[in-house]
Amino acid sequence: MTTEPNELDEMFRRGLALRRQVLGPEYVDRSMANANDFMMAFQRVTTEWCWGYAWTRDTLDLKTRSMLNLAMLTALNRAAEIRLHVRGAINNGVTVEEIRETLLHATIYCGIPAGLDAFKAANEVLVEMGVMEPAAEVVDIEE
Repeated sequence: MTTEPNELDEMFRRGLALRRQVLGPEYVDRSMANANDFMMAFQRVTTEWCWGYAWTRDTLDLKTRSMLNLAMLTALNRAAEIRLHVRGAINNGVTVEEIRETLLHATIYCGIPAGLDAFKAANEVLVEMGVMEPAAEVVDIEE
């Protein structure tokens, strides 16, 4: 697929707007501001193709895309990205229950270790965001 410079600029513009909407402007703006010349190549390709091309297509809504991302990131065992995309999923209207079901489904196909890491990462963010209560404190039982 060949793209003209104007097309890439448009994909970047659309991608940046959607990326900021889903992941939050603070995170995206910080990522862009902290990118040196070397890292800016990655920022551009991610913003143009991931966000400006794939995420802006009409067939799947943002909520579905968020759930797919969480499942794929579980398969790849990428806890840091899961944390980021749990926030995005909440922003896209995915409920805590839907996140749990997505991670459970992915766990069955990806394995318990990957699922455990995904659940831990998601739980940390959901508690941080205040959409879930933290677990009760563990009490040591004396023998």
